Amino acid sequence: MVDNLIINSKENNKTSNRLINREVSWLSFNMRVMEQSSNKIYPLLERLRFLSISASNLDEFYMVRVAGLRALMLANTKIKSDDGLTPLEQLKKIKKLTDSLVEIQQNECCSILTQLRDKNLNLICIGNLDDEEKKWLEKYFLENVFPILTPLAIDLEHPFPFIPNLGFSLMVELKRNSDDETLLVLVPIPSQIKRFIRLPDKQSDIRFISLENIISIFIKLIFPNYQLVSEGVFRVIRDSELEVEEKAEDLVMVFESALKKRRRGDVVRLEINKAMPKNLSSFIFRNLNILADEVISIDGILGLSELDNLIVDDRADLIFKPFIPRFPNRIEKFDGDIFAAINQKDFVVHHPFETFDVVVSFLDQAASDENVLAIKQTLYRTGDNSPIVKALIKAAVAGKSVTALIELKARFDEAQNIKWAQDMERAGVKVVFGFLKLKTHVKISVIVRQENLKLKSYVHFGTGNYHPQTAKVYTDISFFTDNKALGRDAVQIFNYLTAESVPDKLEKAKISPFEIRSTLMELIDQEIRFAKEGKPANIWVKLNSLVDSIIIEKLYEASQAGVSIDMVIRGICCLRPGVKGLSENIRVKSIVGRFLEHSRIVCFGNGKLLPSEDAKVFISSADWMPRNFDRRVEILVPLENPTVHSQVLDQIMKTNIKDTENSWSLGLGDNYRNYEVKSNSFSAHHYFMTNPSLSGVGSAIREDDDKDE
Repeated sequence: MVDNLIINSKENNKTSNRLINREVSWLSFNMRVMEQSSNKIYPLLERLRFLSISASNLDEFYMVRVAGLRALMLANTKIKSDDGLTPLEQLKKIKKLTDSLVEIQQNECCSILTQLRDKNLNLICIGNLDDEEKKWLEKYFLENVFPILTPLAIDLEHPFPFIPNLGFSLMVELKRNSDDETLLVLVPIPSQIKRFIRLPDKQSDIRFISLENIISIFIKLIFPNYQLVSEGVFRVIRDSELEVEEKAEDLVMVFESALKKRRRGDVVRLEINKAMPKNLSSFIFRNLNILADEVISIDGILGLSELDNLIVDDRADLIFKPFIPRFPNRIEKFDGDIFAAINQKDFVVHHPFETFDVVVSFLDQAASDENVLAIKQTLYRTGDNSPIVKALIKAAVAGKSVTALIELKARFDEAQNIKWAQDMERAGVKVVFGFLKLKTHVKISVIVRQENLKLKSYVHFGTGNYHPQTAKVYTDISFFTDNKALGRDAVQIFNYLTAESVPDKLEKAKISPFEIRSTLMELIDQEIRFAKEGKPANIWVKLNSLVDSIIIEKLYEASQAGVSIDMVIRGICCLRPGVKGLSENIRVKSIVGRFLEHSRIVCFGNGKLLPSEDAKVFISSADWMPRNFDRRVEILVPLENPTVHSQVLDQIMKTNIKDTENSWSLGLGDNYRNYEVKSNSFSAHHYFMTNPSLSGVGSAIREDDDKDE
């Protein structure tokens, strides 16, 4: 299947053969996500979940990336991508690839639903309803759907209405009984109701029906004096990028205004049901004023992202067995006192295998601790009903000095962040918003505690967000330390964030937009020197995305010098590995499995073969993209404590590189090939789910594991 999304570099001689197109690489990643839906190892509803995720990913891709390229094309810009393509050329590639992807998604959807039917879970159509079910549905429709439906006639007096982003609608043509006059009506499908409605169970059968089908069944109840002539459904995707004025006095008001404008962005994609009559589809095209390339006709279900409505808890045989993350043994040894645990030794927590409750407890304990004087916290994405925000409010109410740096530009979380800001301000938290021109993506929490008449800083650095929900499925690292130098660095970073006081020099950490790229370049240069001196020279990298052309060229230089480079890049990778004379010493793979790989780790051999106790090991909030280096506040943190160093290098990184069960290798021609799964295949996710806590108790992955597996 993946071959359908392959762009061979030979197809376009104009394209630089040194770089893979960013958008093509992202589509390839989403294809790998979609491929999980055909993984027979997974239960059927989990396969459906992956299909839903891939569809949701594609929606966002159009809302942001395609919308941006479309704007550049319409502006007739001459800007080209790093691989030499114009916006129009990229849009043509995207169209070809996404059409193929959608077709594969629909085929996979049909296959999964067929298999679910055999397991007594069925998405039914109108013709499969018996009289009893029709009676139940009519009652459901009249009580739960009919009151909030707002059908909109379209004629000379009623122009075509505005349809919001991701708006799903039924278009109907009606004939009036009294005079055969025709009427066109738009029936917006309410987003306040779940898309797929569960019918009363029949014995062991679980049955769902779509909301659009329900409305279609009872169209006569909406229009009692009309006959249905024709109908069809369509779905709109709009440009969802926020435009914010650079000079703004009140950021909250600016973002509230921008959020209102977002829903009215230009249409960038129209999905229509293939069965829709041509007169209706043409009418929609004209009124939405879209280009032919922005329309896709779908032979199947529109809005596959909503298929997660079918995932039910009462079919344990069709979902993953629940995984309960461990609470780190290190902290349990101190009866849950996190400050005592940190005081004894730095430690890391590996989410989701170890619970995010540790981070929540860190702040909750601080809020209740009479010796804690101040808390400083960055917030990017937090989720609904955030225990992190509640702990900060609790601390402020208790009289502690609490500062929260909230990033309003966290895409699609802007409204939630505004709400949290208002809630915290009312409780006495000093709320500071991120820079207008920079996005604050760094994850830091600082707790200042008075101990023995002295002030001591306890710091949490994370690779992921302070978000308890995503922490259950994202692999991330939490690093807790009371290292004095790192504590001073953290305070300096907050001074920069709250007062724009740019630090002259941090002692250990590095931050962007000032020095992360240059630091990485220096570290790569050091490995190049080791290689030229005949010493071991190697680099291990784990990221979500690798796009920055400057870093990529430096990695090519390193490869040509003989540096051995292993990279685990989950998503976008613009580097071409394995090219003779350019990158033959670079290997790239992507891990896609039950959990979403999200941690950022980079390791340099420092003159020794990896893994080594002499290696330089870092965690980071930053991927290697221009935005992370130049337009965001990010952090790169060295891990120097021997235990923490070993846990991240010898356990997490080595295990990721060793994985074969969930891995895809990037080869020549931009091809990703999944590793052949054998009886002895090794799964990093399974290893971390079944082995002891990393936080000071578990041992590194054993050398004999290499032989056994």
